Amino acid sequence: MIHRRTLLTATVSALMLSAAPVTLWAETPADTLIQAWTIDDIISLDPAEIFEFTASEIAGNTYETLIGYDPKNVADIFGKVAESWEISEDGKTISFKVKEGRSFASGNPITAEDVVFSLTRAVKLDKSPAFILTQFGFTPETVDDLIVQTGDYSFDFKMDKPYAPTLVLYCLTATVAMVVDKKLVMEHEVDGDFGYEWLKVNYAGSGPFTIREWRANEVVVLERNENYAGDKPAMARAIYRHIPETATQRLLLQQGDIDIARNLAAEDIAALKQDPNVTLEAGVKGSIYYMGLNQKNEFLSKPQVRQAMKYLVDYQTIADTIMAGKVEVHQAFLPKGFLGAVNDTPFSLNVEKAKELLAEAGVPEGFTVTMDTRNTPEITAMGQAIQQTMAMAGIKLELIPGDGGQTLTKYRARNHDIYIGRWGPDYQDPHTNADTFARNPDNSDDAASKPLAWRNAWDIPEMTAKADAAVLEADADKRAQMYVELQKESMETSPFVIMFQEIEVLGERNNVKGFVMGPSFNDNSFAKVTK
Repeated sequence: MIHRRTLLTATVSALMLSAAPVTLWAETPADTLIQAWTIDDIISLDPAEIFEFTASEIAGNTYETLIGYDPKNVADIFGKVAESWEISEDGKTISFKVKEGRSFASGNPITAEDVVFSLTRAVKLDKSPAFILTQFGFTPETVDDLIVQTGDYSFDFKMDKPYAPTLVLYCLTATVAMVVDKKLVMEHEVDGDFGYEWLKVNYAGSGPFTIREWRANEVVVLERNENYAGDKPAMARAIYRHIPETATQRLLLQQGDIDIARNLAAEDIAALKQDPNVTLEAGVKGSIYYMGLNQKNEFLSKPQVRQAMKYLVDYQTIADTIMAGKVEVHQAFLPKGFLGAVNDTPFSLNVEKAKELLAEAGVPEGFTVTMDTRNTPEITAMGQAIQQTMAMAGIKLELIPGDGGQTLTKYRARNHDIYIGRWGPDYQDPHTNADTFARNPDNSDDAASKPLAWRNAWDIPEMTAKADAAVLEADADKRAQMYVELQKESMETSPFVIMFQEIEVLGERNNVKGFVMGPSFNDNSFAKVTK
């Protein structure tokens, strides 16, 4: 069935034959949505492990979370799998009721047992996104006593502190909190792995689509979930084709061989504006582009070097050329639109200022350092532009290209010098980014929590304490000011050269209607697409 990795049918295989710019058909099938995207960042399809943009979007269209929000008004929070919830007087327990009469794609009923299993499983597996849940006091050893089923369709979520309720609810909209089919997953458990090896490449959800197949760096095929509790998608299937070349995506779109192009470069966007058969859609994302400077490097660990590098990026020129229409200059770790976001941009290309700082650091002649870059056209071009401006102050950057999986794996092991990253918020609360850019509770190599500050070996006990205090502040204005202060301190001292906030742009054939662009990639939805 849909839960096994199987060969595609002959019909679907015909759609997948080549990633090259070859015209395969006059137009795409009426019941199939075909998107071209660079999907080499997919590492896993298990919601307990998913922490990349592409896989997050796939999960958002195939799984359901306990809680949801309106992507056009994130303040509008509502239940998805949850029917209702109540908060205890001390603010440390939330009691949830689960909607009855709903099923997974397998046909198994969705119950509180599945929700409790999904949340506790994520904590026990302790993969990259587990910190979104463990920040509430859960550990693999204690979670069974804290997330507790109280009935067939009810459970308690017991926390160690009275966190801001909106923070907790937003965290339960994250990919790591997606509900998986316990019965199906445990049928594939091996050696107590909670079905992890199986779910990395398979599917056990209840969203509008199911995952039929993933072939790494080639294709992902989704199919309509006939057991979905909501309105069934008009599309019988949705297909992602791995097309890394942006010009090829544009050509396929213009020929009608795909419905949507997802990785258009600035020149492609300019060209498609003149095409009467194509519509361009744009939406501001919470994602930010940054450079992470590993503090294990003897040069990058010097505060003046970190600050000098912030004056050796030509932000506006990159935004106006390489990334034209796809980013805006932004230099704080909270994206615009978040509570307490700082929108000041104090850094610009200033070679003389950078040289002064390098002299203060004792490296007036500069130094040589490596930078890992994902080998997509835009990241490569961005890396080359930064390489040129760094050289103006004597810093020699050696670029190391790799695909998304390679560079992420190296970065997560903090084996890099410099890494060009793209970070998207996991939920719509300011703590989502403060927790990773300004918090590092344990800087040891074997730490349980591994946020971006950890990946860059930035040991910050005082900032960590400030971030921890902010999540407990009940007054919204005071809480916002706390995040303002954290961002300004980070801008002056951190090993993060934050550069841009993303504007997602996609090109779609004029007959494609109903694609929803949300603030995060797991909010992007094609469940209501028609052609």
